[in-house]
Amino acid sequence: MLDFQRNIDEFGKKNIRIIAASSDTEEDAGKTVDRYGLSFSVGFGLIPSEVSAITGAFFNLEKNHLHATGFIVSPEGKIENAVYSSSAIGRLTASDCLSFIKYMMSL
Repeated sequence: MLDFQRNIDEFGKKNIRIIAASSDTEEDAGKTVDRYGLSFSVGFGLIPSEVSAITGAFFNLEKNHLHATGFIVSPEGKIENAVYSSSAIGRLTASDCLSFIKYMMSL
């Protein structure tokens, strides 16, 4: 999330909003927002098994948590790109998102 915060101005120039959500409690999500100085919306309280069923995100049943899952969504609400991680690597980066969005806007 810090990567996206560091690039928030570049997204803003393209009128692109960044949002994040997690299964953290409101308190823990707030700590993350404070720790990284996030200025974009961060949702909380997702139910991991339900999100996994709806989105296909990898779900760790033993730890009851989702693995990182990222989406680039068009203004019309269409998922243009999705990245599913099954461990500690394999996430969307701000740079990759900006490059992909630039490409999509050129079509």
